[in-house]
Amino acid sequence: MANDIIADIRKELKKLADEKTREGQLHYFKESVNFYGVKNAAVEKLARQYYPEIKPLGKKRIFTLCEELWQSGYSEESLIACEWAYKLNKEFEPDDFATFERWVNKYVSNWASCDTLCNHTVGAIVEKYPQFIKNLKQWALSDNRWLKRAAAVTLIIPAKRGKFLEDIFEIADTLLTDGDDLVQKGYGWMLKEASKLHQTEVFDYVMKNKRIMPRTALRYAIEKMSPDIKKRAMEK
Repeated sequence: MANDIIADIRKELKKLADEKTREGQLHYFKESVNFYGVKNAAVEKLARQYYPEIKPLGKKRIFTLCEELWQSGYSEESLIACEWAYKLNKEFEPDDFATFERWVNKYVSNWASCDTLCNHTVGAIVEKYPQFIKNLKQWALSDNRWLKRAAAVTLIIPAKRGKFLEDIFEIADTLLTDGDDLVQKGYGWMLKEASKLHQTEVFDYVMKNKRIMPRTALRYAIEKMSPDIKKRAMEK
């Protein structure tokens, strides 16, 4: 039954695929990314449509199906995997972190799959079990650009809620002078979300580090601040 569901989803994706959509999607990526050419809204609808069929299988079996989707290498299938995994967030247990960490290590190969998985699924388990922030700090030290970005974007939603500020600054410190623009955008985004409830602290952090902070990260970090504060931060 489960294998039939995956086969049915793949048939649906092929049926919905559109070359013009695929070409438009590829435009947003410098690295090689596989797309069927299906818009995100249609993919999310498919994920919702098939979820009631897999829900009775239980978390462990659903995670196995998610892994099968990740293995295809198609962006649309990874989006469905992320949607299904996140739907189980109320059932997350500490042992599940190892599964998600493996997915980041093994399958994430572009900013979209990184952000979709980490903003919600990984972010939810870290918010529930903050002991895993130590793993994020290890990711920030990695040579893998996606692990480094993941270290930051996992904390986007907790940052928006005002949580883990000191840990956010510690991860930003580790990534501060990274030369990869996608890593810079990732930790800049994290700081921007933290600034919504901790503007003074984030502004002070930017001012303290702006001589060595890449302009890309700096612009992201101050994006939601007032024009006069932005002007002070951007001054040479």
